[in-house]
Amino acid sequence: MGDSPHYDVIIIGTGAGGGTLAHRLAPSGKRVLLLERGDYLPRERDNWDSTAVFVRGKYRAPEFWYDKDGNTFPPEVNYYVGGNTKFYGAALFRLRPEDFGELRHHDGISPAWPLRYEDLEPYYTQAEHLYLVHGRHGEDPWEGPASAPYAHGPVEHEPRIQQLSDDLEKRGLHPFHLPIGVNLTQDESGRATHSSVCIRCNRVDGFPCLVRGKSDAQVICVEPALQHPGVEMVTRARVVRLETDPAGRRVDAVVVRLADGAEVRYTADIVVVSCGAVNSAALLLASADDRHPQGLANRSGVVGRHYMRHNNLALMALSKEPNDTQFQKTLALHDWYLGADDWDYPLGGIQMLGKSDAEQIHGEAPRWAGAVTPDMPFEVLAHHAVDFWLCGEDLPLPDNRITLDGDGRIHLALDERNNIAGLQRLRHKLQHLLGHLGMHEDHLLPHSIYLHKGMPIGATAHQAGTVRFGDDPDSSALDVHCKAHDLDNLYVVDTSFFPSIGAVNPSLTAMANALRVGDHLLDRLR
Repeated sequence: MGDSPHYDVIIIGTGAGGGTLAHRLAPSGKRVLLLERGDYLPRERDNWDSTAVFVRGKYRAPEFWYDKDGNTFPPEVNYYVGGNTKFYGAALFRLRPEDFGELRHHDGISPAWPLRYEDLEPYYTQAEHLYLVHGRHGEDPWEGPASAPYAHGPVEHEPRIQQLSDDLEKRGLHPFHLPIGVNLTQDESGRATHSSVCIRCNRVDGFPCLVRGKSDAQVICVEPALQHPGVEMVTRARVVRLETDPAGRRVDAVVVRLADGAEVRYTADIVVVSCGAVNSAALLLASADDRHPQGLANRSGVVGRHYMRHNNLALMALSKEPNDTQFQKTLALHDWYLGADDWDYPLGGIQMLGKSDAEQIHGEAPRWAGAVTPDMPFEVLAHHAVDFWLCGEDLPLPDNRITLDGDGRIHLALDERNNIAGLQRLRHKLQHLLGHLGMHEDHLLPHSIYLHKGMPIGATAHQAGTVRFGDDPDSSALDVHCKAHDLDNLYVVDTSFFPSIGAVNPSLTAMANALRVGDHLLDRLR
């Protein structure tokens, strides 16, 4: 397509990184092109149907990747405007200050970042305000300092979760309101007001939001960015490779396959990759040429390596009293994030999941055979369910990596037992608390429907680390501004840049970093 216009910036991907970056650049008047592999997510009743979303996986990408043994698996990826934020739980935590330094874990070292918490802190605040995060700084004793309060107070607990919070405090623990991005206005009782966009329903976690009340990248960033005259977007546009100039110092063209199968070439002064940690690495590897035989930005050989996805457990406890909660995702606990009295290494964090319903529990039934009383109907189980998400840090091992075969298919090698001792201890901490929290001590059931039906390698929602940044070009792909060491105009702004992942959801850090890189790009474009 020889007559396609030239852009100042091309951004590949519209999720937490790419969408947020577009929002930052949009008011500048520069010509910005967004390329999105998917289309807009259809708004339909199935958006809120548990069987469609969780059991049938209606909105997951119809593709398969390969594990290290050559077996296929369906990854937990969604290709839509807004990326995986269309389905995330909108839990928007900051990394702890300690996460930016070197941390010793049971199985090894979590490496230091080339910047400090203080460098990212102003952008954390900006991202929290942009994404309408509701919370209260200071409740979590282990969080870092904040330069400004949240713009919105916390989402209030419903009665059963308030009781859980009170019971945890009685045990000497420090529960706090989970920071969550929702467009919610509450009345004095915590209920959604008649004018609130968010209605405080039980569909926030893992579902796309039919009423546009969840702070996803499409609603918060992409659509407002497109209101600016210099910003355009092409959907159903899969980028197949990046081409460099004869010297191999710049990306010369972005080659895109459109929905009709046609290939077109777009050019820009600056090219930003934000396809998700797996697909960003895959694109750079697929773009190998004579000057970059190992792939773009890969002189160090690290592209595709150091893949991380957290060590996660989704668990369901059974409350002795009914749990009538609808909006359950309001509480978190970080008392053992960095260690415990009986353990010198980090364990991780506990937070609430969205509320289980009978359809989700029915989907789990084969895995729970014999674990619960057989005469308890699914509806009764759901009515008593209290759902927890346990998140521990995995380590950036070089052999946890993405590679491409000769046909360009993605292969993901993963050591699924990487640094899991802390997470196992975290589960035991929760198990031992259940009797003090009004729950049955003998029922803490695996809720694998949130982890892609019990296939850990397929649970790619928190993917990170495959195009790490750093000061040393021999051990990293990107510099501190997330520009490729080897190319003058190539940047990566999704969670690929993480050298470590901490033990909290990575989305807010990706958003904050996109704002930081956006300011750098604005200075450069001037």
